[in-house]
Amino acid sequence: MSATAVEIRPPVWRRLIGFNAITGVIFGIIGYYLGWFLGHHITGKSIAFFADIDQNDLSVLLGYFFGVSGFLIGLGFGVYPWARLRGYPPSLREKETQGTSRYFGLCTDHKVVGIQYLIGIGLFFFIGGLNAMLIRVELLRPASQVFPAGQYLTLVGMHGTMMMGMMTSGILGPFANYFVPLMIGARRMAFPRIESLTFWLLMAAGAVLTTTIFFGGFPTGWTGYEPLNSQANTGMDSYLVFFALVGVSMCLLGLNMLATIITMRAPGLTWSRLPIFCWAVVSTSILNLLAAPVLIAVLGMAILDRTAQTTFFNPQGGGSPYLYQNLFWVFGHPEVYILALPGMGIVLELLPVFARKPLWGYRLAVSGLLGVTLLSWLVWQHHLFVSGINSDLRPFYMLSTELISIPTGFTFLCGLMTLWRGQIRFTVPLLFCLAWFFNFLIGGLSGVFLSDVPSDVTTHGSFFSMAHFHYTIMGGLVFAFFAAIYYWSPKMFGYTLNERLGKIHFWVMFISFNSTFAPLFAVGFLGQPRRTVTYAHNLQFLNDWVSVSAFVLGLSMLVFLYNFVYSLLFARIRAPQNPWSSLSLEWQLPSPVPVHNFDRIPVITGDPYDYGNPSPGAIPATAPAGGSS
Repeated sequence: MSATAVEIRPPVWRRLIGFNAITGVIFGIIGYYLGWFLGHHITGKSIAFFADIDQNDLSVLLGYFFGVSGFLIGLGFGVYPWARLRGYPPSLREKETQGTSRYFGLCTDHKVVGIQYLIGIGLFFFIGGLNAMLIRVELLRPASQVFPAGQYLTLVGMHGTMMMGMMTSGILGPFANYFVPLMIGARRMAFPRIESLTFWLLMAAGAVLTTTIFFGGFPTGWTGYEPLNSQANTGMDSYLVFFALVGVSMCLLGLNMLATIITMRAPGLTWSRLPIFCWAVVSTSILNLLAAPVLIAVLGMAILDRTAQTTFFNPQGGGSPYLYQNLFWVFGHPEVYILALPGMGIVLELLPVFARKPLWGYRLAVSGLLGVTLLSWLVWQHHLFVSGINSDLRPFYMLSTELISIPTGFTFLCGLMTLWRGQIRFTVPLLFCLAWFFNFLIGGLSGVFLSDVPSDVTTHGSFFSMAHFHYTIMGGLVFAFFAAIYYWSPKMFGYTLNERLGKIHFWVMFISFNSTFAPLFAVGFLGQPRRTVTYAHNLQFLNDWVSVSAFVLGLSMLVFLYNFVYSLLFARIRAPQNPWSSLSLEWQLPSPVPVHNFDRIPVITGDPYDYGNPSPGAIPATAPAGGSS
């Protein structure tokens, strides 16, 4: 046989047999019906009440549990522990060189997991966005016209829950998984299988949430407040399982990121040389690791109230709905910064590249990120200002909420000063970063009205609070998310996105975003509550303006999708190794990045933002930055 003989690939049907997404879906369906069957045949006095209410939450929850377990087994997550139990030696790498098929199963290459996250989260992001479009269709008229009140509440709840759950990993999932090992000079993540598990748990969670429409939806919005939680139909179980899976994924993701950055940095990469994006990942991971268990605990208590007749949140049995509110927001407000901090890190990481000057106030920026991480634990009860909170506690939480603007302002100041007198290149990534400043400033200023008790009494639960939240999160996280895509896609995929389409996407998105949410401040001040299907007739013009603007905002996402698909699948313009002339370590690697990242671990001898130095030392000085695959 010739040494250059072409390898004979097995037929497609042979490649589909094994542990992959198809097997996972099949095992998941079998597991769901197994759990559903068990739930309907378990007997006992403690669950006899199911017959009385004609609703068997236990069967649905067991179905989800066995279904998710079967899905993960079908993906291959049971192979490694079973092999270890039989005495086989451990293997650090799995399916890392198997071509396209590695994206549809358990793969331990952090770069594959990053791309899996990008596509998977993008899919559910568009589903959540479609729900938002349906919400605005309903609000074109003051009276209910398309959806009954119950279905409208489900739309609102699915939109908020999908976005809040999925976007907790919106930047850490695709970009931190892909680039943190490259930025710190490591060959892999600390726990590769856990890294893959966090992604597939999130995908299972998204699938579970979409099934709520088959069980009647849920009436609580994304917060799941009691007593509506316990009183809702079986669609509420989808919400509980979704957020529980998201919580587990968040906790494991935070653990893995911290372990990687703390223990696997290249020689010379001291804490004072760590890229600012990695500091944002550290801050977010701390919140993930500490906040997610609280969410899992409160959801577990709600599940027990629904299935085992416990009374954690039932006043008749000694419980309290306020317990749910407190525990939920002990998680929920740090979660706001789980969404915001990665966006700050992206912006501060990109600004020195396009301003061609060092990051101003590096240590001040790190202090700001860590300060937000600390203070985010001291503000949760501002969500309870109108819920019966002890009035003596109000001044403290009002003060702590306003204090958190100080470390946030540090990062804002560092970004602006980095731009000051810089040699600015107005690329598409930088445009999204600049929009972040504008949007986040409006979000922060409007937050003052919600942090002060007197004004919060007026604006709480209105469209004003919803507009503030979208300016803070969508205006911050989502704009930073797109900045990261346009910046890092040449390294992730090897091809350049079309710049003209990118600028069209930016301007349409930026203008329509502000045209959508700025009027909602006025709508909220004029008394329209959120999550209601009807409103006063005098507010129809503003609501119609917002709806049309939201449709244009949705159109901007289609422009991006077209650009993304066209550039990567059809135009395929090969990107240079370092198109932005960045000094960051990931851009010193070849494109595509080899599976093993580095032939030898690099030695770091300088500042990653030393753009004023003609001989920067951030590039490894004594070892090559990459090798052939």
